[in-house]
Formats: sequence, structure tokens, C-alpha cells
Amino acid sequence: MKVYIIGTGMEGEKTLTKEAEKAINEAQLLIGAERMLKPFIKNEKEYFYSYDPVEIKDKINSCNYKSAAVLMSGDCSFFSGSKKLLPILEQHDITLIAGISSVSYFCSRLGITYEKMKFVTLHGRDSNIAINVKMNERCFFLLGGNYGIADVCKRLCSYGMSGTTVHFGTDLGYQNEKIVTGKASDFTGISDRGLAVMITENTDYLNFTPTAVNDELFQRSEIPMTKAEVRCIAISKLEIGTDSVVWDIGCGTGSVSVEAAYKCPDGKVISFDKKTQAAALTAENAKLFNCDNIKVIEGECPEALESAETPDKVFIGGSSGNMERIFQTIHSKNPHADVVVTAVSLETLHESVNCFERHGKYPEIVQIAVSRTKKIASHTMLQGMNPVFIISGRLI
Repeated sequence: MKVYIIGTGMEGEKTLTKEAEKAINEAQLLIGAERMLKPFIKNEKEYFYSYDPVEIKDKINSCNYKSAAVLMSGDCSFFSGSKKLLPILEQHDITLIAGISSVSYFCSRLGITYEKMKFVTLHGRDSNIAINVKMNERCFFLLGGNYGIADVCKRLCSYGMSGTTVHFGTDLGYQNEKIVTGKASDFTGISDRGLAVMITENTDYLNFTPTAVNDELFQRSEIPMTKAEVRCIAISKLEIGTDSVVWDIGCGTGSVSVEAAYKCPDGKVISFDKKTQAAALTAENAKLFNCDNIKVIEGECPEALESAETPDKVFIGGSSGNMERIFQTIHSKNPHADVVVTAVSLETLHESVNCFERHGKYPEIVQIAVSRTKKIASHTMLQGMNPVFIISGRLI
């Protein structure tokens, strides 16, 4: 069967392309949500109301029409149901017809460009908000389901970004279209959880990925902290991707968690520590650095690791004598995880090397000794820090 997957734009008719109109007219079967099909109801066609990919597949496979059209709002190539539909219809002759996306329509209404905009969908997902707003001048959020306008604004406010400019739009293309601009703090009380779009503008955004963040910028206590120079090298050894899931075991102050979070704005960092004060301090620093992709879990490891999301990358800054059991748990979760361990004692170095050999292969070992300058009277002296071993490798 010839199957068209068509983006109908915003309202359905006003923003429909000529190519899409021709395909809809030719199709014997129209499929889509009721609001999608409503403008195109004609007696000579069959209509099937559904937006479930499996239901759509079953309907197409069970009929003998020569052509069908699946209608989707906006652009079928922009956060669209076509992503799930295409693989299960591959035995048919598929043609995608692009429509006007919500981002292009909304930006044209606001009179702004979107060349460097970060796109994030919150429609039925638990995605990262503050970290992306922090790292991008403009972000486009597709809202709906669990996250509405107020939820995004509350998140920004709770992470110290209440002054962020936000534009939101509802019912785009329809007679009751609504477009509003203000600050995040202005819209925390809105009750609407329907489909909506939002653009944030942050003139104070980071135009770089922070590395070796100054130790003095973190909230501190007597809890141990991985220092900037060590942290920088350890993080680089993990080669964290933008959507990686990272474990920080023995997170302490959370300095490693924060730097890892900046590396994976589309992923997440799960931080573990058995000490209540350390877990609270990591959560405090996550908010201080606008990293809402950090989740803190208080508990003894490896027990606390069991129910956590499977990691791609693991940093072990403290094991409390449970190194072997922690490695076993990591290996059971992901036998190909990248792991980095820092050690200040020869005993921990020896134990971690043995763990790598049992669950992976012989690791790379780097020992660094850092000295910082300190002013004493009229002289500048060097003050040495404890040497640190950085042990890294991939499990197999």
C-alpha cells in the first residue's frame, strides 16, 4: 500500500502544503486523532481515529486500499509519532510529507530566529530543563502530559533562574491562539497542562562547557572534595556523551557530579553517598550550578545501586571498603561501562586494579601531583596537594 505520513501544520487547513493537500485528497483511508481528521471529513473516504502506532499498523495491514494517509500535527519530522510508526510500516511504500512545525510557526509569530536554539520535548517525558536553559541562549520546549507551563517555570525558579524570559503559546493556529511573554516567576500559577510550546531566552547562558570548576565556587563543609585538577582529568577519562547516564559513587560535595552534569545535558547524573550531609551538600551544589539533571540517592553502596538506572559511565570517588561488590554491581548492570576510580592510598590503588582485571582488563593508571601557589609575605610559594592515582578502563 502507498502510505503517506503527513504533517498538517498547526491548524490543519490554513498551514497545509499543496503537496499534503493532494495526498490527502487521493488517499482512500485517512488515519489520525479526531482533531487531525476533522477538517478533511468527506463521504467517499474511510476514517480511522487513532494515534497509537500499533493500532495504525494493524488497520493498514488489514485493509485492501491502494493508498492511506496518516495525519500528524505540525511537522512529521519534528518530535513526531512518525518515529515509532516508520519501522513497523517498512513493508509498505512510505512517503513523508513535511508540514510547518510548531517551532517555525511560533518563532515567526515572535519574530525570532532558531538557528542556534536547543530543542527539548517534555511531552510525556521527564527531560532536563534548568541545565539546558543554563547552557543555551534559547531553548524550545514542547510541553504536554507531565509537564505544563507552570511546571517548567517552577523548575527554573527552584534552580535560581526566576528571571529567565519565557514565551509560551497555546492552541497555535486556531482562533483561540494565545501567545504570552514574561519572566519565569510570572507563570508558576498557571494550571493549563495541555499541549503548549515555550521558548526560553537566557542572556546569561554559558557559552562553554565548564571544566575544572574553581573549588571555591562550591558549597563546602568537612566532607571530602575531589579537587579541580583531579576532577578535570578524571571526567575527561570517562568520555561522557551528551545523553550519558553517569553514576558518581561517593559523591561527597558533588563537585564531580556537577562537572559531569554539564557534559550530559540530555542525560543524567545519579549521585550516591551513604552520608546524609554529603547527599544534602551534593543536592545543594546541584541547585547552585543549575544542574537539574542530577539525582541524589542517600544510601550504602552497592545496595543503593541496585534499583538505579543502568549507567554508561561510572566514577568511584569513595567505596567504603566495598570496591569489589560495587564493581560486581556495575558489571551486572552494564558489562561494558566505562569506570574511573580515584585513589590516594596504595591499598585502594591495588584493590581497584584487581577489580578491573576481574571484571574488565588491566586499566590505565595515571598519578598526578598538583602544586598551587600561595602568597606568604612578599613571596609566592608552592603548596603541594596529595598525589592522586586515577585508574580508568572499560569493563568487559
